[in-house]
Amino acid sequence: MSRQSTTDLAQRVRDELNKPISRSTVWRILDEDAIKPWQYEHWIFPRAADFFEKAAVVLDLYEGYWQGERLDPFDRILSSDEKTSIQARIRCHATLGPAPGRRRVEAEYQRGGALQYLAARDVQQGRVLGRCEAKTGIEPFGRLVQQVMERPAYASADRVFWVVDNGSSHRGEAAMRRMSRAYPNAILVHLPVHASWLNQVEVYFALLQRKVLTPNDSTDLHESWNRGSSSTKS
Repeated sequence: MSRQSTTDLAQRVRDELNKPISRSTVWRILDEDAIKPWQYEHWIFPRAADFFEKAAVVLDLYEGYWQGERLDPFDRILSSDEKTSIQARIRCHATLGPAPGRRRVEAEYQRGGALQYLAARDVQQGRVLGRCEAKTGIEPFGRLVQQVMERPAYASADRVFWVVDNGSSHRGEAAMRRMSRAYPNAILVHLPVHASWLNQVEVYFALLQRKVLTPNDSTDLHESWNRGSSSTKS
């Protein structure tokens, strides 16, 4: 009730000025002055006290530096994360073909399950390696790491830097120890808290959502699984 519609504002103007005014006039005045009280943006303040220090480490890696020194040509940098809860929406009626100005997709659907897509983007080469899993967690992330690290380019690299957020699959010192025990040449690098936007794989996920998963029109979960798997070849 605290948000005022154009109808509410028009009524208040009439009460205050004792003059007639339409809601369309109110809307036009606000629009001309770029005032849109009905719109808002979400914002979160940085919580990490060492935000700039941790962010600088990741940005330096993107620039090709680690601890103030230039990376070796055989070092690799991976940006990794999970895209969770990708639903398979089975439409009650088939999607209609494109027509001028529109494409009609049935609003009603059945839930065909959901999958998780784990991916690692090679920052230097732009290659994406990924896999679909039934759920996220330490073990699924470990399988992604194994899939990547057993490839010759990464198994033979001097160092492989894994840039990740603070999700439970790869959080904290314990995750760093697991990574180094399994693959001595792998180094887990954590982003500051609430800074996933510094992770380059998120750009890839945005393209995936827009070009592959929208409008989320599937016949079953298996089709969604294949769609996610095939996108890793880009």
